[in-house]
Formats: sequence, structure tokens, C-alpha cells
Amino acid sequence: MNMIASRYRINIRKDECVLCKRCVRECSFGAINFNSEKNTITLTHSKCVDCQRCAALCPREAIFITRNQNTYANNHLYTANTLNEIYRQSATGGVLLSSMGSGIGSVHIYFDHLLLNASQVTNPSIDPLREPMETITFLGRRPRHIERGKDGKLVDNLPPHIELSTPILFSAMSYGAISLNVHKALAKAALRLGTYYNCGEGGLHESLYEYATNTIVQVASGRFGVHERYLNSAAAIEIKIGQGAKPGIGGHLTGTKIIGDVSATRMVPEGIDAISPAPHHDIYSIEDLRQLVLSLKEATSYTKPVIVKVAAVHNIAPIASGIARSGADIIAIDGFRGGTGAAPMRIRDNVGLPIELAIAAVDQRLREEKIRNEISIIAGGGIRNSTDVVKAIALGADAVAIGSAALCALGCHICASCHTGNCAWGIATQRPELTNRLDPEEGADSLVNLVSAWTREIKEIMGGMGINSIEALRGNRLALRAVGLHEKELEILGVKYGGE
Repeated sequence: MNMIASRYRINIRKDECVLCKRCVRECSFGAINFNSEKNTITLTHSKCVDCQRCAALCPREAIFITRNQNTYANNHLYTANTLNEIYRQSATGGVLLSSMGSGIGSVHIYFDHLLLNASQVTNPSIDPLREPMETITFLGRRPRHIERGKDGKLVDNLPPHIELSTPILFSAMSYGAISLNVHKALAKAALRLGTYYNCGEGGLHESLYEYATNTIVQVASGRFGVHERYLNSAAAIEIKIGQGAKPGIGGHLTGTKIIGDVSATRMVPEGIDAISPAPHHDIYSIEDLRQLVLSLKEATSYTKPVIVKVAAVHNIAPIASGIARSGADIIAIDGFRGGTGAAPMRIRDNVGLPIELAIAAVDQRLREEKIRNEISIIAGGGIRNSTDVVKAIALGADAVAIGSAALCALGCHICASCHTGNCAWGIATQRPELTNRLDPEEGADSLVNLVSAWTREIKEIMGGMGINSIEALRGNRLALRAVGLHEKELEILGVKYGGE
């Protein structure tokens, strides 16, 4: 027995609708259909996920989606969402799945409680239109000291690095979880922007090797798609230990998506679920991690920097200290607002830490141990705009990685239904009729526009702060002031209160 009313209502203005049936063709969830006998549009409200595809593409703008106004009896403990979740689990016996970042609203978005400084008189601002403004960022281990040869010239003792024209990368998203056209758009945009995209744990499709110089490849516990050419063609290698949306939980791509090129790229049989277990079964200590780091460096002749990606969890500072001593060159920290194609809702909304607290704690710990230059920090999980980028770097990151924001630039409307494989925008799906909706060239243009706009804003913001380089911004917490936070939060963030 169904005990839940539909979440959304599809509304069609009959005086505007001309029965072109565009909405029927565009709805991939089966919520809008056409009854040829009655020559009418039929609606199944319970199937609507509010992806906005029908409303966006209706030539008459005759469609609008609203939240169902049906309400339960008022109860502060058993809210409507709580009741709906109980009803769903009592009907199915299954784990509740969702995607695209935490849905919980009671935890601070600390970025929104931080204000940036501005320079005026004693430390004048900088005009980024007329004066140099450096956004180039280098990620990798920094040498302990400068060496000179007998002739007095500098000796190049710099370990392998990756160079970004802007402190923004594209987060790891795997082929299979997202479509090949999304990967192509990300790769093309990364090449044009002078930055990098991460292919995720699903291997690298054959058609993307031409973008390898702007590709970061991932080695997860399942080792899907990992082989010698894969490792050696990329700019950097990332060992995925965890991700912000589901710390302590492995990856799982259903067999229905393991078809064709996805199967070949991942090197797993068609129709078989691809599961990356939570632990790497060869990593149970920092010494084990060091062995894998060195093995990957040995396999690539010590020419590629190695990244270790972990979720932001309660003891993230000592974890980062250990990773810095493992021989890794970069640590990627993913906050609990990070997106994913599918995660248990209970894990997504209750496990982990906001990225802002994790960055500050890690940066401070590494500085105290005098090993901050031993490793670079990439921050991800909830980066929404250019000011989030600036604040993350001021808290201690070297660069940021964006995933959800990048997908939004490609059309994603955060309907949190990625796990169904029915994405109406051609992003989180392998259905050919849906993946063809996303043109890689147009997608790349949108991504280039987004990151270019953010980069221009970053220059403007830094200019107003009297700062002319990302390096001068990194860890500069004196440039931040907080409002609406408690004393302990200020202590962890290392930020003074507004007015101080």
C-alpha cells in the first residue's frame, strides 16, 4: 500500500499548450505521456523528480513544476521528510539512496559566515585590469631548499608538479556514473582552460587519451581500468581512499550501466556490478600507503605527482600528516557536502566534516609540524562560486576541485536522481537517447565560460584585498573575518571575529 503522496506536481497551462508533445519526448522518468485515443497529455505526478527538463524546453513555457502542498499533521520530531523515509523503507526494506551533496540544512555552511578583507589606504588595492595578477598554481611537493651548481646557477631540484592556469580543477567523476559526453566536455574544457579533470575510478575511455596531458587518473580499491598505459599517459595519479559524500563507503556501479564501452574501459564483464570496496585491501597503515605511492611512482619512472584523496573526517589533521609523510605529493580532501551519483542518505547527511573546518585543521597541523611545503592541498565538496574558492585558499588550500557546480554548468538541476540512470540532461545516464542530449562541444563552452568567469572574479577579489597572487592568498587567514560563529569554531578555522 502506497502511503506517500507525490512530491511534485506537474502543471500545464491548457490555454498555452499546443500538444506539440515536446514534454513527452523530453521526460525520461515517464511522468509525462500522451494518450493518442483521447489526444491529451497524461501526467503521473509520482514519477516527477523536478529535473526541470520539460519546463525548460517547452516552446510555449506552458509547464511549471511545484512542490505538492499536501501536509502531514504538524510534529517537530516526525517531520514530513522523516515520515516519508519511514514509509519508503517499510515498503521496500531497502537502504535510502540519494545523490548530489548533503541534504541536511542544520550544519553551518562556514563559507557563508566568512567575510573577506579589503584594502584601501595604508595597503592600497590592486587594479587587475592594469596590473599583473597571478592565478597560476603549482601543485606538488616543494623542495626544502634552493641548490646552486658550481657555476652559481640554480639547480632544478623540483619534484614532479602539475601547473594550473587557475586554482580550479574538475573533480573525479567516473565513466559509467556519468556519460562519455560529460567526460569529453570536461576534457575539452580542461585543455582550453589550462587545468585538469579527473577521470574517476572507471578508467579512461580510448577516445580521451588525446587529452591525457590534462587528465588526472584515479586508482581506487577496485583497480578498474588500471594498466600501464593508463598510468603513464596522465599528468598525475590519484589514489582514492574516500570521498566526502560517503566516507568509509566504497563505490558501486550497477550492472545495468556496465555495458559496451563502460565494460571495456573498466575491464569488467558486461552486466556485472562493479564494486570498489571501502578499504584498499593492501592499505592498512601509512607504511602500506607509502608502498603504493612508491609503486605508482616506480611504474611511471618518478615523472608523475601522486595525489591521495580522502574524505574530511574527525581526525583529518593527523591523517593528512601521515599522508604527507607517505611520499604523496598532493592530498585531496573532500568535504561532506561533496556530490556523488549514489550514496546512502544516512551516510551522506551525517558522516564527515564540512570542508572549511578540514582545510583549516589540516593546514594548521602541517604548519605546526613544519611539513606544509611537503604536500599541496586540493579542497572539494561544496565549492559553489568564486568567493568559496578564495575563502578555501585563504583557509589553507592550494586549489579547489569542483564537481556539482561543473555538472550544473552542463545542465544538472540537482534533482538527486542520478542513481536511477534516467538523467534527463544526459549526464548521469548510459541510455543513448539521453546521452545524445549533451553535446560535448557546447558543454565545454559552458564549462570554459564558468571557470573563466570565476577566475576573473577571483582576480577582482584579490585585487580588492591588495593581493596579487594565489601564493600570497594561500593560508592568509588574516584576510578573513567571521560572523555568527562560536569561539571554538573560530579557533579551529583560525579566523578572528568581525570587527577585530
